[in-house]
Amino acid sequence: MAIAGLIHVNINCSDYDRSKAFYEVLGFKEVLRVPETNDAERAAVVGMPPSRVRGALLELSGTEVRSRMMIDLLEWIEPRDEDPPYSHLYHFGIARIALATTDLDADMARLRDAGVEFLSEPASMPPESGMPARFVCFKDPDGTVLELVEPGSRPNRS
Repeated sequence: MAIAGLIHVNINCSDYDRSKAFYEVLGFKEVLRVPETNDAERAAVVGMPPSRVRGALLELSGTEVRSRMMIDLLEWIEPRDEDPPYSHLYHFGIARIALATTDLDADMARLRDAGVEFLSEPASMPPESGMPARFVCFKDPDGTVLELVEPGSRPNRS
């Protein structure tokens, strides 16, 4: 395999403008608008009929080019599905997106100020896991679960 990295994560939304504003609070910026219509060739690549969509690639600002984090945020106009993403995290497929932070408490305060509700208070990985970290989950405006993870220092092993 010649896989060299992750390009983007696709998140579908019901209202592009509302979701874009939410992801901007997280530090993402629009870098490339997605064409509103696609033809049969491009639609076939993703297993869909020709469609209409509003969206863009959003990039996490301040990241290195080699570790760019991008979201492909799309509001499907036609076809459209109003069903929520999922009711729990133990379903098959992608369940949540984890974002690294260097200051979990400050990020949580900023998100709370923006009206974001968290699923719980932060938790820490158990010491025996060998992966010190604090983490917390929350939902975007359509119910997609996101996670903030603040890695800690690994203890020196002799």
